[in-house]
Amino acid sequence: FFKGYRPQFYFRTTDVTGAVELPEGVEMVMPGDNVALSVTLIAPIAMDEGLRFAIREGGRTVGAGVVAKIIE
Repeated sequence: FFKGYRPQFYFRTTDVTGAVELPEGVEMVMPGDNVALSVTLIAPIAMDEGLRFAIREGGRTVGAGVVAKIIE
């Protein structure tokens, strides 16, 4: 996926759309890649650092991750 990608992020029992911001110098993320990225969620949800989440698109899981830092 590319910068601006807007998939669903599933945290525990809730899901919310988020906009992906890739790090400087990264044009796209391919299957199997590991990358630290920033996500801006369209709605606030309760979460803690260390919380695991799934990234889903069209009913399929396309990625997974862990909340490393919460930026308010």
